[in-house]
Amino acid sequence: MSYFVVIREAGPAWLDGKGAFDQPDVQAHAAYMNRLADDGVLLFAGPVGGSEQGRIRVVLVASAETEAEIRSCLADDPWARADRLTISSIEAWNVIVGGDRLAAMTPG
Repeated sequence: MSYFVVIREAGPAWLDGKGAFDQPDVQAHAAYMNRLADDGVLLFAGPVGGSEQGRIRVVLVASAETEAEIRSCLADDPWARADRLTISSIEAWNVIVGGDRLAAMTPG
């Protein structure tokens, strides 16, 4: 498995003037993201500090074989299907400090 850093941000369907917790389908989105974490795909995820109050930006650390695998998993997120969140970038991440701790917590 490889690690990737994913940046997602508010998409065209994001309701301006509403924070993340006031967007439609927030519970379905949260449940989906938690399922990806339970499956070991998402290791860490959360909004960039304070962005959850406006047009959100999110950082994810994912474990997958390929970028395509991550894109496929995130495509089924209810917020992705509704264009509420879009992927800005996916980059391979070379862990140097703490890699042993991260590997110990990654299934597989």
